[in-house]
Amino acid sequence: MDIFPIRTDEDHRNAVREIEQLWDAQEGTDEFNRLDIIATLVEAYEARRWPIADLDPVDTIKAEMELNGRTLTDLTKVIGKSRATEILKRQRPLTLAMIRKLHEAWRIPADRLVGEYKLSS
Repeated sequence: MDIFPIRTDEDHRNAVREIEQLWDAQEGTDEFNRLDIIATLVEAYEARRWPIADLDPVDTIKAEMELNGRTLTDLTKVIGKSRATEILKRQRPLTLAMIRKLHEAWRIPADRLVGEYKLSS
């Protein structure tokens, strides 16, 4: 099992792709162990590279998009075209349904999406 440190954003993207491929691995298998190790490395890299504590829900979505090369089109597929733009422009708050969809589709921790944030006037 070759495992390498995550030092760059490209290393990170590759590791996240591998996590997605291994996501359904059964506990106790080599694949599950690999998933566990890579997820730990990704978590450590993300904590250093993008400290989350000061990100509000909109910034969290934007960071996820930048981090994983996601586009506005990708976001619209999850929460709807008109809503995606309004959310990113802070014109509309995230709904519980949107939070659930983002959590499911992009695996963003739900607690990162439920905080309060200022809407634009």
